[in-house]
Amino acid sequence: MDLEKHPAAPAPVAPAPAGLRASDADRDRIADILAHALAEGRLTAEEHSERLDSLYAFKTVGELEVLVRDLPAGAAAAGDAPRPAFPAGPASPAAPGEGPVETVVAVFSSSARKGRWRPGARTRAVSVFGDITIDLTEAVFEQQVTEINVTAVLGNVEVLVPENVTLRGYGSGVLGNFEVRGEGASADPQAPVVIVRGFALLGNIEAHPKPGSRLVDLAQRLRKRLDG
Repeated sequence: MDLEKHPAAPAPVAPAPAGLRASDADRDRIADILAHALAEGRLTAEEHSERLDSLYAFKTVGELEVLVRDLPAGAAAAGDAPRPAFPAGPASPAAPGEGPVETVVAVFSSSARKGRWRPGARTRAVSVFGDITIDLTEAVFEQQVTEINVTAVLGNVEVLVPENVTLRGYGSGVLGNFEVRGEGASADPQAPVVIVRGFALLGNIEAHPKPGSRLVDLAQRLRKRLDG
């Protein structure tokens, strides 16, 4: 697996009033800060997972801000501290919420992403009377956190991940199924984090580890870069 560079630091954005209901954009902003903190080592994998759980449970902007108040980008956004200078460059891989979004669509058809491919920080999958397979077991991860947003309407979407990554799921179904198996944190704090968010309407969304599939080098290259 390739994890060769830190994601660029998420730029602080002026938050909405604390009492307002949080939007998807508000949650994405906080998720970006948490992902960068995990990559820098400011949060452990367990702390990152706990805060992600709260991120999708909290309802207001003020509650979300508490999750990043002790992190540099969160403090800068709140006006508590100047924004720290993080190295960034055109070659840095995008953090979640930045850069292009790859879209996989299957309408009365099937589509797949598999083999030795490089998933972006964010992938969108839409299945309408179709079947989609997103297989990350041989993927080359270029960022710490990878998000997959799935919509299935009378369709099926399956997400496969290696056994030794951190898999998280947030979703629901209406007369359909949203299921994430093997969810939890990897023992390696530098392991990639795959977040699956989805909604199934008369459809099926499943995410789970593929038995016997492991990323053997995990974050070895990232560690070498940090040590050097």
